[in-house]
Amino acid sequence: MFRARRCPPRGGGPRVSGCSSPWGCTDTTAERGAAGVRVQVEDTSGRPRGVTAEIVDWRLEPHPQVPSEGDQVHFHYRFDGADGTSGPAVDACAVDEKRVALGCQTLYSSEAFGPGGDRTGDEWLAVERPGQVAGVLLIPNDQSYDRRTCEQDVKDGGGLHPPEPAARGDRL
Repeated sequence: MFRARRCPPRGGGPRVSGCSSPWGCTDTTAERGAAGVRVQVEDTSGRPRGVTAEIVDWRLEPHPQVPSEGDQVHFHYRFDGADGTSGPAVDACAVDEKRVALGCQTLYSSEAFGPGGDRTGDEWLAVERPGQVAGVLLIPNDQSYDRRTCEQDVKDGGGLHPPEPAARGDRL
């Protein structure tokens, strides 16, 4: 029977062979890349992944399932170079003229389907003041990378993580 070795808590207890005190687990967060209508998707180190994401068009209109809620941001997007199983994800944000996010969501290339195998899709964003929307931008950082954090697993966690997902009020 295999029994996991327990190391003493940080800062106390006798030193156990094979344990380092402290574990040395560190979490780092990548810097957010420059947002744009067309971006090269970057891994956590800032290197291009060989995938381009693009906002094809956008408009304000009522959502057909909830027209009573008024105008929402309806946009079309495309991923070029992504495969269907391990493709990246990027944040899309409706922004005002000062590039302040009015609403954001994550787009997964694996969920985009179009004619002839294209990775295209469309989404809706509800924002408080649709009249302030000046455009829809993509943030190039791949949000699909999910590495465990030190808090979740001090032994196997840590490392470089994508930046926090974009949120309303962030300046892009």
